[in-house]
Amino acid sequence: MRKPKLLMTPGPTPLPPEVIAAMSQQIIHHRTKEFGEIFSRVNENLKKVFQTKNNVLTFAASGTGAMEASAVNFFSEGDTVLVVSVGVFGDRFINICKTFGLNVIEKKYNYGDVANIDEVIEIIESNRDIKGVFITHNETSTGVTNPIEKLARYLKNTDKILIVDAVSSLGAIDLKTDEWGVDVVVTGSQKALMSPPGLAFVSVSDKAWEFYKTSKLRKFYWDFKKYQDNLLKESQDTPFTPAVTLIRAVDVGLKLLLDYGLENNFKRHTRLAKLTQLAADKLNLELLPKKEYSSAVITAIKAPEGVDIEKVRKIMNQKYDIMVTGGQASLKGKIIRIGHMGYVDEFDLLKTIECFELALLECGYKNFEVGEATKAVLQEIAKEVR
Repeated sequence: MRKPKLLMTPGPTPLPPEVIAAMSQQIIHHRTKEFGEIFSRVNENLKKVFQTKNNVLTFAASGTGAMEASAVNFFSEGDTVLVVSVGVFGDRFINICKTFGLNVIEKKYNYGDVANIDEVIEIIESNRDIKGVFITHNETSTGVTNPIEKLARYLKNTDKILIVDAVSSLGAIDLKTDEWGVDVVVTGSQKALMSPPGLAFVSVSDKAWEFYKTSKLRKFYWDFKKYQDNLLKESQDTPFTPAVTLIRAVDVGLKLLLDYGLENNFKRHTRLAKLTQLAADKLNLELLPKKEYSSAVITAIKAPEGVDIEKVRKIMNQKYDIMVTGGQASLKGKIIRIGHMGYVDEFDLLKTIECFELALLECGYKNFEVGEATKAVLQEIAKEVR
């Protein structure tokens, strides 16, 4: 008998039973008081998770849809923007901005490195035409978290806006949208929010709304004002048919998250990351990024020399029903990425490390004491119950 696969990936992530149950209900019409009450509650709870007073716009889309929307709503063709990239998703912002005719200044870092915010600020100060800055908060392709607070506070009182991809960080890594001064934050439903894929969310600051007024890029479905206007109605809804079932699911996921507590969730994800890093140490494996800016939601580990890391991943998936991910783009075949975000706990991680050890052994890697990584993680978990 096969058990359901354990998703230890950077998304989608496992779903709590309550969220699954919410999706089994009969569909309701989206232009009703019943739906309006659910949607209004979702919007209010999203504000809490985003840590903002502003409405959060909801789209039936992936996180990439929200990334595109953040480009077309605030700029005009030929506007100069700075895109800071430390991985695949930063590069995606570059491609999106270029697609819509923006003049893109690229600041790229090697995969595995973190953005140097002082360097980014220097670029901004030497290019006064820059109207907006795009950056990824947490880059899942490399397991790096960028220190965006300093950049946000710098830009807060300037005539430029900051757009942050928080698809994999929101709810798991602290992001104080209003306090720091982040103008636009985009995220998706399928990661730390413990909900299925298919919804994208965007928060917009007052300053960013002023940019919206002068934007000349064409948009229809992605037009933020349409969504904002519908949130100002007595019975809140969306301008187009929403993914009703997914909104019901995220309603439950948000309640679970907030009942647990944002701060508790930040600490929990940090703990899972440290346990994974400990396991890598015991396996004599090297992280791709330095520990000090390694992500709290995903750990990127370099493949040991002579080991087919894709085969390791395949064994974990097919033999042990644990799904982890490999490298993307230039990192394909060079790293393995273990996710620990959303509805995942220490015991899911313990099982993952145990099976990781076995898969490494099967692929010929023997530079570790069998069971030491699993034991080290278990001993750390045991400290909580002594």
